[in-house]
Amino acid sequence: MKKYKFSLILLAMFVVLTACGGNDSAKSGSSETGKGSNFPSKPVELIVPYAAGGGTDTVARSFADMAKNDLGQSIAVVNMEGGGGAVGMQNGAKAKADGYKVSMVTVELLTLPHSGLAQFSHTDFKPIALLNEDSGAITVKADAPWNTLEEFITATKEKKLKVGNSGTGAIWHLAAAAFEKETGAQFNHIPFEGAAPAVTALLGGHVDAVSVSPAEVVTQVQAGELKVLGVMAEERVESLPDVPTLKESGIDLSIGTWRGLAVPKDTPDDVVKILEESFGKTAQSDEFKEQIKKMNLGYRYENGEGFTKLLEEQDQLFANLIPSLKLN
Repeated sequence: MKKYKFSLILLAMFVVLTACGGNDSAKSGSSETGKGSNFPSKPVELIVPYAAGGGTDTVARSFADMAKNDLGQSIAVVNMEGGGGAVGMQNGAKAKADGYKVSMVTVELLTLPHSGLAQFSHTDFKPIALLNEDSGAITVKADAPWNTLEEFITATKEKKLKVGNSGTGAIWHLAAAAFEKETGAQFNHIPFEGAAPAVTALLGGHVDAVSVSPAEVVTQVQAGELKVLGVMAEERVESLPDVPTLKESGIDLSIGTWRGLAVPKDTPDDVVKILEESFGKTAQSDEFKEQIKKMNLGYRYENGEGFTKLLEEQDQLFANLIPSLKLN
């Protein structure tokens, strides 16, 4: 009888312990399933890999100010300049993957690694949203003898033309080099300390063309001093609606600079979804579009999937292009 009672006591204890364990397990499973569901519960940092006051910083601060309402938390912009963007993007890639540190990434996310100037890759990030894009463009003086891309390309094969860019290895140098590769054109690449000095050199007749963005020449085009022969974009740009894309001339090339938002690759999917939805709402708002227009920048929004596709396509382009230039 005593043994029987003892067995009942043991059985009861087993049932209680099992029930407790089951509850703990259920709680654990519930917690795991809901991981990140209370995100964001504190302010978010936005890492800008360039100095305060520049174009990327201005876009970031404008976006952060607008996005705080959709996200439900304030967004603090943190500038981490150095290495042409490498320092800030490296910090962003290595940040804690909890969604509280978002990076503003630029085309240098792709060009720096292929130039041997960075150890990260676009695969170290999960893309959240593309905010803007500015394509390259072939621009010449208004009185230049070429009125079409075809005439310009033919002229370069007869004599190398001088094409100004924003610096050796910078995006507008790469855009001109990609144009050469796709068309058989031949350039003498003339580097300057930025796009503005290159445009000034074109106005002064010191170079034959520049490969900078439409936004950087549109004022001079409207003044009748310059003309754009073609834009390296998927579609015609709003500021120059009469200028054809390269693809309209049978040239399969789209290249330029862009800015977007990304988080470390191990960031939980539910956190990524929250960021993508809230940031996407801000990015597609009339207020943000108007701000981009005021800054003379090109607007382009892509969600995480579309941004990932862009990164993969352009990474392959630069992987083939940059080593051929022997920039080292």
